[in-house]
Amino acid sequence: MSKLDGLFEKNREWAKRLHSSDPNFFQKLADQQNPEYLWIGCSDSRVPANQIVGLLPGEIFVHRNVANIVVHTDFNCLAVLQYAVEILRVKHVIVVGHYGCGGIRAAYEDTDHGLIDNWLRNIKDIQYRHRARIEAIDGEEARMDLLCELNVMTQVSHVCHTTIVQNAWACGQELAVHGWVYSLQDGLLKDLECTMDQAGQIPDAYRVIC
Repeated sequence: MSKLDGLFEKNREWAKRLHSSDPNFFQKLADQQNPEYLWIGCSDSRVPANQIVGLLPGEIFVHRNVANIVVHTDFNCLAVLQYAVEILRVKHVIVVGHYGCGGIRAAYEDTDHGLIDNWLRNIKDIQYRHRARIEAIDGEEARMDLLCELNVMTQVSHVCHTTIVQNAWACGQELAVHGWVYSLQDGLLKDLECTMDQAGQIPDAYRVIC
């Protein structure tokens, strides 16, 4: 049996378990998608969105990329955000980074990593902007942990700067954007307490007049 055959076997076991616990589960899932949450996280295989927060398929909408970055020219991310906010009408957008992130480490290091460096330049910008605060901390790991947190908080701002989120707020839609960090060491989430839920929290330069 190949490794891929093993995946199909695990799939059958998983489907059987869910069907046993709720015979109508897959039919209900097929009939509608109605999540309250959009998770914007890292592609790291150790950070599975549904399992971390104990939610079933259909309960959380997910977008993942290297180092959980939200860039205004990334139409893949923006398309996911728009669908989640305008069609699914999620109530919470959660940007989730994680300590020990390879993308954060690669951005922190002064090493050529190839094509990925162009993507990680977004984190380099954050590192440069907050260099005094980062360099004031003792220890490389602690500095990267801080950079991880600063990256999440920056991406929360980027989500809120989009016309998608601001238009939703202008229409009175209930929507909050949060920033969390996940620890690989103990499996726990940390709220960075940078939640935004109204346009008044955005600097004037980024506000959209609807």
